[in-house]
Amino acid sequence: MSAENVEIARGGYDAFSRGDIDAVLSMMDPDIVWQEPDVEGIPAGGTHHGREAVAENVFGRVSEDWDEFQVVPEEFLDAGDRVVVLGLFQGKGKATGGTLDAPFAHVWTLREGKMVHFRNYTDTTNWLQALG
Repeated sequence: MSAENVEIARGGYDAFSRGDIDAVLSMMDPDIVWQEPDVEGIPAGGTHHGREAVAENVFGRVSEDWDEFQVVPEEFLDAGDRVVVLGLFQGKGKATGGTLDAPFAHVWTLREGKMVHFRNYTDTTNWLQALG
């Protein structure tokens, strides 16, 4: 099942890059737990419970705060029921024009073909500088 989990995660990043948020959300368990760095000044920080919260509080913030926002996965690591994805966030802060070029490590937990947990580890200083 672990190689299948990597393909599911890869499909999520591909769908996000195409702007197909509905496809990304359909890959998630309805009760997904989504964790972003909880740092003051970073939109979408904290823990979000459920697909609707992720859609509104995480994905919904992207168009509000960023121009040219991209999530660029570079490596997918198979860890059984977990998939670790290494890559870069890139974009331009709408309010400041500041450039975002922040490395990330994403840890996904999957169960029965659905994403049940997500944790984002990223360079929060780079985010704060880009957002002003």
